[in-house]
Amino acid sequence: MFFHPKILDSFKDYNRTLFTKDVLAGITVGIVALPLAMAFAIASGLKPEAGIFTAIIAGGIVSLLGGSRVQIGGPAGAFIVIVYGIVERYGVSNLLLATAMSGVFLFLMGIFKLGTLVRFIPIAVIVGFTNGIAVLIGLSQVKEFFGLTIEKMPAQFFQSIHTLYAAADTVNTTALSLACGSLGLIILWKVFQNRLGFLRHIPGTVVAMAAATLITGLFNLPVDTIGSRFGGIPSSLPHFELIPISWGTAQYMVAPALTLALLGAIESLLCARIADGLIHDRHESNQELMAQGIANLVSPFFGGMPATGTIARTVTNIESGGTTPIAGIVHALTLLTVVLFAAPLSKRYSFGKSGCHFDVCRLEYG
Repeated sequence: MFFHPKILDSFKDYNRTLFTKDVLAGITVGIVALPLAMAFAIASGLKPEAGIFTAIIAGGIVSLLGGSRVQIGGPAGAFIVIVYGIVERYGVSNLLLATAMSGVFLFLMGIFKLGTLVRFIPIAVIVGFTNGIAVLIGLSQVKEFFGLTIEKMPAQFFQSIHTLYAAADTVNTTALSLACGSLGLIILWKVFQNRLGFLRHIPGTVVAMAAATLITGLFNLPVDTIGSRFGGIPSSLPHFELIPISWGTAQYMVAPALTLALLGAIESLLCARIADGLIHDRHESNQELMAQGIANLVSPFFGGMPATGTIARTVTNIESGGTTPIAGIVHALTLLTVVLFAAPLSKRYSFGKSGCHFDVCRLEYG
């Protein structure tokens, strides 16, 4: 069948027990996705709400229309370097245009059944690509981890190293201490997780984020927070805005859009294959590409950034008991609830000089 989302086949023998597991898994993934969505947006040079709105809209669409029963979509660490470069060179409005164009390319890849070709990419290429992304993400967070005073980080690798070296004498000891404490808490939580009873289901990164935020607020530490740098996140629904489109601009966005599309296709189908091995199922690659395409086409009109399948959140979904796309939809609704009712609390979220968003990025690319 040309267009057949996996959700249509997920309700055979579905019952209240499975629904409960899906809801609990969705809430758990939503909690994990909140700091990750903000962290990836911030690291990409965007406002935190760009990541949250992407996780809500794109994440919901991927679960509703995708070709995998358990795939969780949203902003991903693999996009950070590329998105940062596009924003620096072309601006945010053109990033939205490139994202929408990448959605069209992804949808066409699904229509022409190119999803199966991704399976032939050598594993060495995938491992090298993933490790390279991990190095670049780690480098991009050195500034925040050490609390360095740098007005604007360059997108290029060697220029970034030079900039960090030049600012080495501006280390913020309070930020560094808080970052090291957060990292240490994550490691200890992981080591003793099996002894924590029902608390073992809470990711250490979420615990570290909450602890660092609480300490920063109580002692009024001189570190950046969501409130101090961005004024918090909106406590309302994302609103639709047309993207300015002209041929003079669009022609320069073809190459970035193709890059985003190819990267999104590889990342999402790689994630889906990993999920298949964990749940002993088989995803529909072309359906997944079409869903990813629709998600990336729609999300920019609400201020979103590029989205794809996310390995860490998908594995969290599976380990939390998620079995159908309902879990992914609940994950999106959980984030929406946070935006509508708990947005003011996020102003105290310590990310910048506290290094907390360095820690949550570790969840995606260890």
